[in-house]
Amino acid sequence: MAAAPAEPLVPPAPAEQPSGPPPPRTGVAALSLPYQVGVAFALAVVAVAACVHLGMVFLHVAPSNTVTKQHGEAIEDWVYPEFEQNWKLFAPNPLQQNVAVQVRAQVRTADGGDRTTGWIDLSAQDGRAIDGNLLPSHTDQNLLRRAWDFYVATHDGDNRATGSRGGLSETYVRRIVVLRLERDGVAGKGEVIEMVQVRSSTTSVKPPEWSDEKISLEPVRRVLPWWQVPADEAAAGSIG
Repeated sequence: MAAAPAEPLVPPAPAEQPSGPPPPRTGVAALSLPYQVGVAFALAVVAVAACVHLGMVFLHVAPSNTVTKQHGEAIEDWVYPEFEQNWKLFAPNPLQQNVAVQVRAQVRTADGGDRTTGWIDLSAQDGRAIDGNLLPSHTDQNLLRRAWDFYVATHDGDNRATGSRGGLSETYVRRIVVLRLERDGVAGKGEVIEMVQVRSSTTSVKPPEWSDEKISLEPVRRVLPWWQVPADEAAAGSIG
């Protein structure tokens, strides 16, 4: 009896592909080509700026070398005052003083007259903003304090600049206090801040009970001369 012929092998039919539009692109891929180029360019600029900044800070804190000797002024201009580096966190004798920076202003009134404000304690304002705040602003903590440290480090006891950065520190402090006065509405409608005067009140922290250290707890004040506010700074904060 003859065997039945074998049935031919038939390959399975390919699975049907789901119909419909492809999934939408996300992220940068979803942007058009010109926008993708713009994003790539922006990322490249940020990367270059970050590398330059890290390099400048490294050269600033590194030991003296050929690069810092030749380009030291450019490095200092980049770092000071916003990115200044120091080792006070590890100081064997940390700061033991409370320093309050205060300011008053001479304001030109709308009718052409002048008035002088009372002393405004800017450090106390920062303290109130920090007290009880779980995430205090870096500006409230350090901007005014570091600016005043910068000024004191570049001036002698008679408020004379002791180096090339003295003028920069004066400008830095002046701009900060003028901005603070403008923010607090010291100059009303039609008024302009013409001059500012800054002073500090330094009080030593009382030693602990177990210490035999004897120090004076009387505040020591340092009064700076009146500073003229440039027209561009005064105009920036004037109202009217």
